[in-house]
Amino acid sequence: MCLIVFSWQPDAATPLVLLANRDEFFERPAEPMHWWSDRPDVLAGRDLRGGGTWMGVNRAGRFAALTNFRDGRAPMTPKDTPSRGLLVSAMLDATSFDDDLLRIEKHAHEYAGFNLLAGDLPAGKLYWLGNRDVNGNDGAASAPVAHPVTPGLHGLSNALLDTPWPKLVSRRDALRQAIENTADDLTLLEVMRDASEAAEEALPETGVAREWEKRLSAAFIASPAYGTRCTTLLRYHRDGTIDIIEATVLPGQAPENVSNRREFTFPVFSAGIQAADL
Repeated sequence: MCLIVFSWQPDAATPLVLLANRDEFFERPAEPMHWWSDRPDVLAGRDLRGGGTWMGVNRAGRFAALTNFRDGRAPMTPKDTPSRGLLVSAMLDATSFDDDLLRIEKHAHEYAGFNLLAGDLPAGKLYWLGNRDVNGNDGAASAPVAHPVTPGLHGLSNALLDTPWPKLVSRRDALRQAIENTADDLTLLEVMRDASEAAEEALPETGVAREWEKRLSAAFIASPAYGTRCTTLLRYHRDGTIDIIEATVLPGQAPENVSNRREFTFPVFSAGIQAADL
């Protein structure tokens, strides 16, 4: 994921409304969102190279999503560095949410730069964990700490939570307006279909080439080689229902032409009720 905007209101009828764009090289093999055959309680896409995922949920109401931390000045990542997508799949285990989060805190420095959103939604828990500081330094010296997400509207791109990059601010504001206008599903998905690039003077400084920085400043990146590969809408309702729409993007496809959607709706099961019983 390269851009996530979301409303977190734990006491509302719909505590979580989240929109996300996954940006990646199209040549990297991946499967769209599906129920995993080897872990039937997990609903997520799958990175066929690294084995993990960029966003997913499970039937108990666990949620996790990941963005990379962009720092063009950082040294090359060693080839034996574990895939960051494994952090998401680890948070979708059926063990203790708090224990899993603590384990990731302890090992966060072993990964390339990342931001992790992780939640136990029925318990009203949502956390952000990053292993880089505002200057891009890693967390080897002091273990990163997961921070509870405060109620409100938030955004996460390839910097720290709520870093005001232009695309984050504009899409977070668009989400706010869509929620206030009780927008339907398609209108919510369209929030993430903005392909406009930021003005030169508004671009962040992340150490990558200026031309590349400008291309990455769009919320929706339409390019044949690297770009937005899917848009996801996820909602968790207080009645225990999760509904998800994922729209898959073809290489170079314009945002207005994206129409290939997969939809999922399922109840969160309570403790003591097995998924096989549903």
